Amino acid sequence: MKIKYIIYTLLIVGFGAFIAYRITENSAKADGPKDGGAKSKAMQLSGIVVQPESFDNNLSLSGSIEANEQVEIRSEVSGIVESINFQEGSNVTKGQLLFKVNDSELRAQLSQATTKENLAGENERRAKLLLEKEAISREEYDVAKAEYASMKAQSQLVKAQIAKAAVRAPFSGRIGLRYISKGTYVTPSILIANLVNIGKLKITFSIPEKYANQVKNNTELKFKVAGSTETYAANVYAIEPSVETSTRTLQVRAITDNKDGKLLPGTFANVELPLDVIKDAIVVPTQAVIPVQNGKKVFISNMGKAKEIMVETATRTDASLLILSGLKAGDTVITTGVMALKNDAPVKIIIEK
Repeated sequence: MKIKYIIYTLLIVGFGAFIAYRITENSAKADGPKDGGAKSKAMQLSGIVVQPESFDNNLSLSGSIEANEQVEIRSEVSGIVESINFQEGSNVTKGQLLFKVNDSELRAQLSQATTKENLAGENERRAKLLLEKEAISREEYDVAKAEYASMKAQSQLVKAQIAKAAVRAPFSGRIGLRYISKGTYVTPSILIANLVNIGKLKITFSIPEKYANQVKNNTELKFKVAGSTETYAANVYAIEPSVETSTRTLQVRAITDNKDGKLLPGTFANVELPLDVIKDAIVVPTQAVIPVQNGKKVFISNMGKAKEIMVETATRTDASLLILSGLKAGDTVITTGVMALKNDAPVKIIIEK
């Protein structure tokens, strides 16, 4: 039994000695030299010294290209199509006859209305002569006069209907595919073709309401379309007078020449809208800014340590962000390794030019 107690005692003493050793080692590591360790483990990163500069404040927006004028060609009267006078997909001029609806019935009605008009006119002339001789009353003459005016209006109505049977182009442009053939019975509900004017095109886009006061008529903008590297120019000519409450945006429209026909209505445009040039602006590379839950932040180098700074940003370009608040001239902004940085981490910064 004594040997058993001796073994237990030795085990307990050994285990206690091991625990004491580990505690002593951990304390030694914690109390070791801090300065030398921090310097040896400092992260080597790149950064820039913020300097005020002139910033061309441009907004990158998405817009849609629309025809300058566009209309659906339809017949205002019902009837059989007598002739089609356009080639689908071709250019037409203002006033050109596009198609004609058979108007023989209307012309018969016009002949009848003209006969009645002539008769009523003759009756009115005779009544006037009789009134001058006091052979009839004024009331009888007024009835004859009203009848003549009614017959004249009826003739004009039929003439207007006949004129509508010949459909002409309301403006010059390119006509699209036709959806009828000669002999088709058309009504006002049937689409004949689409006519568009693409000599000029409209670019419609929306801007955030905070930039509403910076957009003016005649502002020149640049835009590109998918599938082309060419940059096109347009001029703002119309601005919506109120902000759209659901999106908090303001709709703007610009116009551009399209004489060569390279641009097509219905396509999207990547718009670069110039705003006011900002002097003494603070601009940092986009990779230096980190989106966080409450906004955006950057890291600056402060006495050899990384310091987290919340910033307010505005316009973004391909390579940089405009900083409204949070940074000042002379701050050293860290531009690499920012996703792995923590506040107060030791850093060594190599300044980029």
